[in-house]
Amino acid sequence: MTLLDIARPRQSASVPAPPAVVSVDQRPLARRLGPGPRRRYAAALGPLVLLAAWVAGSASGILDPRTLSAPWTVVTTAGELLADGRLQSNLAVSAQRAGLGLLFGILMGAVLALVSGLSRAGESLIDGPVQIKRAIPSLALLPLLILWLGIGEPMKVITITLGVFVPIYLQTHAGLRGIESKYVELAQTVGLSRAAFVRRVILPGALPGFLLGLRFAVTGAWLSLVVVEQINSTSGIGYMMELARTYGQTEIIVVGLVLYGLLGLLSDGAVRLLQRRALSWQRTLNS
Repeated sequence: MTLLDIARPRQSASVPAPPAVVSVDQRPLARRLGPGPRRRYAAALGPLVLLAAWVAGSASGILDPRTLSAPWTVVTTAGELLADGRLQSNLAVSAQRAGLGLLFGILMGAVLALVSGLSRAGESLIDGPVQIKRAIPSLALLPLLILWLGIGEPMKVITITLGVFVPIYLQTHAGLRGIESKYVELAQTVGLSRAAFVRRVILPGALPGFLLGLRFAVTGAWLSLVVVEQINSTSGIGYMMELARTYGQTEIIVVGLVLYGLLGLLSDGAVRLLQRRALSWQRTLNS
């Protein structure tokens, strides 16, 4: 008999070993931390509650129709504007202005963020002027832009571009500088070239910040559009609202406001959907 045989506990051959019992703690299943699972169409709850409050206020007489038109009046007015083609034509002009300004602003902000984020010299030249622009509202630049460019389409598109590129730049630059140094060291270890480093490390690392900036940029595009379309415009949703203000047509003004709100809500929802699809690899509370 060896020392191992003496140290090993003896078991009776006639008594089988008790089966292993695995206990499962049910508490994590009963109460989960965090926001919980995503519900389909949950984002529509807030706007529906707001619409219900509007309907209730108009039906009860709390809201004066001269101050805020009733929802059914707004729907009827929108139908009339659709019938005579005014709403479609003005909406197409507004969408074109917002789309061009958004496109130029995204390109401008992304390029400046890459140059500033990848180079100390670029940051020294670019970051300061962008921060100055950030402190100056686009509305304050309108008189100067009108003197330079007149009141035509270039002035409107450039105003929207200036309102868009700042959030794109800020969030993309923050995403670039937030990339952990271990990924840079790993790229140097495996011998990635400069182009491969930008493609495989920089761009994926900056994508979350870029998409967050895109959400702010979309909202900024619609806000800038509201401003520029009410300054000597001859078309667009803002022009339609300004003309209605002249004649005291509250219902048309509310139609324009509802349309701006729906455009902003739908565009933000599209960016959020893109954000979830592009960042599906991230494990966050939102996912």
